[in-house]
Amino acid sequence: MALPPGRLIEIPDRGQTFIREVQGPDHAPTLILLHGWTATADLNWFTCFEELGKHFNVVALDHRGHGQGIRSRSSFRLEDCADDVVALADTLGINTFIPVGYSMGGTIAQLIWKQHEHRVNGLVLCSTAPIFAKSREERLGFLGLTGLAAIARFTPTQTVDWITEQVYLQRKAEGLDQWALEEMSGHDWRQILEAGKEIGSFNSLKWLSEVDVPTSVVITTQDQVIPPERQQRLLDLLKDVDVHLVDGGHNAIYAEQRTYVPKLVAACNSVYQRTLKS
Repeated sequence: MALPPGRLIEIPDRGQTFIREVQGPDHAPTLILLHGWTATADLNWFTCFEELGKHFNVVALDHRGHGQGIRSRSSFRLEDCADDVVALADTLGINTFIPVGYSMGGTIAQLIWKQHEHRVNGLVLCSTAPIFAKSREERLGFLGLTGLAAIARFTPTQTVDWITEQVYLQRKAEGLDQWALEEMSGHDWRQILEAGKEIGSFNSLKWLSEVDVPTSVVITTQDQVIPPERQQRLLDLLKDVDVHLVDGGHNAIYAEQRTYVPKLVAACNSVYQRTLKS
């Protein structure tokens, strides 16, 4: 599996993270790829770097607590992740860019626009939603993560490791390649649990209609993690938006990569073409 060059980079006043970069064509716009919960830049986007790089400059980072992302004693906040991305852009000398967010990364992309509107040329929102927990069962699930996150802040590392193994890795390990498991082994699991809590409380329903940049939404129509009808809410709220449908589940970005990757490229190109007209 060939991956583009990667490196550790220090973001002033925030910490160190890992990024991968693809140099696109001359004068190409920049995409910043934002991965999902419990993933990393590599794990989420390994199928996409080559094709996206034919059209765009590409930067992908590990979010705080994930992989080789920023480590912090503070509680995980999605708003901080959004600020991390803009601070990374500052460090790399990138003025404006198109955030491309997958699942949790889609919440971060939305928040980048909300907190740093002048830096965002457009948005690409993939397998994500404006709200994640609606039913009683979903809310109870995220409340459980809230409790585990609180425990993880005050218990020894061995206990946190045990929670990780019992709650997450046993469930997720089936079918994952060894390199993917190794990617996941680098997580700060206390922050991972806190990130789950944050996702459960995320809600952009009240302000998403204010987004004023071209947006594309990629919907995974067989998704059992984020139901398609919840992804559809993005289309109801956003103004300058188009949709790209993928007949697959939440893992379609690699399980159905021959379908997903061209759809993602089309979604990014659609946003860019619309930015030229605005």
